[in-house]
Amino acid sequence: MKPKLFAVAMALIAVAQIIPQKLFAWDYEGHHAINEMALDSLPTDFGIELTPALKERIEYLAGEPDRWRNMPDLPLKHFNGPDHYIDLEDLPLYDLTPQTLPIMRYDFVADIVKARLAHPDRFPAIDPDSDADHTRELAGFLPWAITENYEKLESDFTVLKVFRKYGGTPVEIANAEANVVYVMGVMGHYVGDGSQPLHTSKYFNGWDPASNPKGFTTRKTFHAWIDGGYFKKIGGIKVDALTAQIVPASRIANADDPQAFFHCIVNYLVEQNKFVEPLYQMDKDGQLTGEGEKGLEGKVFLEGQLVKAGQMLGNIWYTAWLDSPDDDTYLERQLEQRNAAAAQSQ
Repeated sequence: MKPKLFAVAMALIAVAQIIPQKLFAWDYEGHHAINEMALDSLPTDFGIELTPALKERIEYLAGEPDRWRNMPDLPLKHFNGPDHYIDLEDLPLYDLTPQTLPIMRYDFVADIVKARLAHPDRFPAIDPDSDADHTRELAGFLPWAITENYEKLESDFTVLKVFRKYGGTPVEIANAEANVVYVMGVMGHYVGDGSQPLHTSKYFNGWDPASNPKGFTTRKTFHAWIDGGYFKKIGGIKVDALTAQIVPASRIANADDPQAFFHCIVNYLVEQNKFVEPLYQMDKDGQLTGEGEKGLEGKVFLEGQLVKAGQMLGNIWYTAWLDSPDDDTYLERQLEQRNAAAAQSQ
């Protein structure tokens, strides 16, 4: 290895050793596996040619939003942190249900503000020392993060289609494809977060000790254990075996209706939230220790959650390609004018 490459490799190893694993959801290995499974679900005539290099890029990008979380900058934490979760149990505090969530994230913020002003008794005081990023008043934006990235991907596919159709240059087409790859990879992280039940719950890292009639764990290492500690204990994630459970991607019904698509995502999260208490019960019953026959019983469940995310993500990618328009009036006009000018100059 060349000296410069060796130095870079050693630096990356050092960074990997100091990054706090507790900040990861599913850890990088799990998110990488989800994007890998989703890629396997796509047809050969998908909107971009999925070369080995592009696949590696999409799989790598699965960890990007968690890399942002590891930065100390508070504005970035304020913007990025709430995109990774939603505390569904808190919706009644805002007089909302999953079915009545607004499709636009800042309408949801307005609902939170209104409820806090109208019913201050519902909300305990927030310790400012534990709220440096000013997110404790929020219930999380995970369904909006997924929906907004889906719409970005539709837009990027549309631009790519128009460049191909109306004479975009090879460089323009390559850049449009790169945008598609980036959004595909990053959005995979949020879909993956949604399959980890603790990302849909206020009981995200140990049960509330003040109200714990079933005696579930309150330890603050529980989330990190589910994200990756358990898989590390049992020897990692066997992606090939999980990929065998993936079926070809299919279009999400009524995805052309933004309301319908948003509530499809909400329903996906609601279904995962149903597993919060069973997950704690598995821990209580010793099924998540990773040791002995009993401690391996949680493996099938956690692997199944990864597969759910991979399948859902593949369906979302495929739907974005199918449903993205192949016309963009402004871009078409610009390309036609450019092509006409080029023809006249010849």
